[in-house]
Amino acid sequence: MAANPEDLKRALKAFKKRLKLAQLDEDSRLGHGALSGTGRSKIMAIQPPAGFPREVWEELVNQGHLRSAGYGLYELAGTR
Repeated sequence: MAANPEDLKRALKAFKKRLKLAQLDEDSRLGHGALSGTGRSKIMAIQPPAGFPREVWEELVNQGHLRSAGYGLYELAGTR
């Protein structure tokens, strides 16, 4: 079953939002201050949001928007 373009767009937007929230949550933990030297978040890959079938995530990988990081995790293709 091929995913329609609107579903792909909504899934990618949901993925980016979930990734950003995970990074902000990690950055807000104690020990992540300006003087602690830890800098940016180390979270690069996340489990994709529920509500979209696996085929949607695989299609986003095929289109080059996401990259599989293994173990069911995905990351944005432009990172690393």
